[in-house]
Amino acid sequence: MIVISDMMGTLTTGSPVIGLVDWVRHHQSKMQARLYMASIMPSYFIAKRGWIDWQSWAQGLMVDSLKLIKSATPEKMKLVGEWAVEHDLWKKRRDDVIARLKGHAEQGAQVYIASSVIEPFIEPFAKRIGAQTVGTPVEYTNGHVRLAGNLVAQEHKIEQVLTRLGVARVDFAYGDTAQDVPLLEHAHHPVVVYPDEKLKAIALERGWEIFGSRENDK
Repeated sequence: MIVISDMMGTLTTGSPVIGLVDWVRHHQSKMQARLYMASIMPSYFIAKRGWIDWQSWAQGLMVDSLKLIKSATPEKMKLVGEWAVEHDLWKKRRDDVIARLKGHAEQGAQVYIASSVIEPFIEPFAKRIGAQTVGTPVEYTNGHVRLAGNLVAQEHKIEQVLTRLGVARVDFAYGDTAQDVPLLEHAHHPVVVYPDEKLKAIALERGWEIFGSRENDK
């Protein structure tokens, strides 16, 4: 049995950007962290009001925030990723969803987290629940870290999953936004987790399982 889960919003309500900036604040420069947070506030309020797509904005911000890391190396990014998970992403985890994934694993399933989150940040989170990962790869050039390909999101996410695992469909898939529809459509048992309104409407129309409500997040 193969189980695939999205990460952001599905397994945690935290933010890789907040975790990264927190690392910068503690290990690099408090001023740099403060200035960066101030610089993103205007777009944050625009995204929060729904004038631009929240998830696309958050993904773009994750990519942009990588420029904050000075003299980036794989070893340093592992430290940044572990910090982000320990101090933000894991603290804001959804224990009820994670319990379901662990239950699948106990029944012998192969559990994967497939996410647009960069690999140095997704790997320490996945390790905590015994899952494997399909994340966005990064590369290093002259002390700078950047994406090594496209974000593992939407259609590209399910393409990466199916290609890597050599299957046409998976058994269970978990997601929380309409961006996860391509993933959910390729599962025998799609589960929408704390869904946004658009995905909730799709789930109700198609008879997909709904687990949790965003009203509980307020």
